Amino acid sequence: MRKLIIVALMAATALPAAASAQSNGEIRRDRRDIRHEQRELDHARRTGDRRDIREERHDLRDARREYREDVNDRNRRWARNDWSDWRNRNRAIFARGNWNAPFRYNAFRTGVRIAPVYYGPRFFVADPWRYHLPPAGFNRRWVRHYNDLLLVDVRRGIVIDVIRNFYW
Repeated sequence: MRKLIIVALMAATALPAAASAQSNGEIRRDRRDIRHEQRELDHARRTGDRRDIREERHDLRDARREYREDVNDRNRRWARNDWSDWRNRNRAIFARGNWNAPFRYNAFRTGVRIAPVYYGPRFFVADPWRYHLPPAGFNRRWVRHYNDLLLVDVRRGIVIDVIRNFYW
């Protein structure tokens, strides 16, 4: 029984590494496909007709799109897993404390436009690196809304990401 438990624990720790390796392999394959499609397009420009060139451009565009999707999936998966593991190990940092908003709680969803009162400077998370959050980006801010954390495009007021029950 003891050996079975040890093997199960080893498999549980090796699984995320295998998934990451698979993702890196996909990204390498996608880069190789982009190089191949670029060579095909160059060849079609030298020797082919307009139809060949159009088809090769389309193939190159598809290869680049697949590459971007794989990179974004890998980054999103890494950021969420890294953040949640770190959060579980450092629960004291996420203590709610004595914090009340001057408005009622709303369960916001991504893609919703919210009023500026919800994402004013008073509610910005000043130090997202403390919580191991990914960088917000240009014209975006991490905003606290009761126990939830919202990533908001402050220029348009659109909720980009929601992390529910961020604070304990």
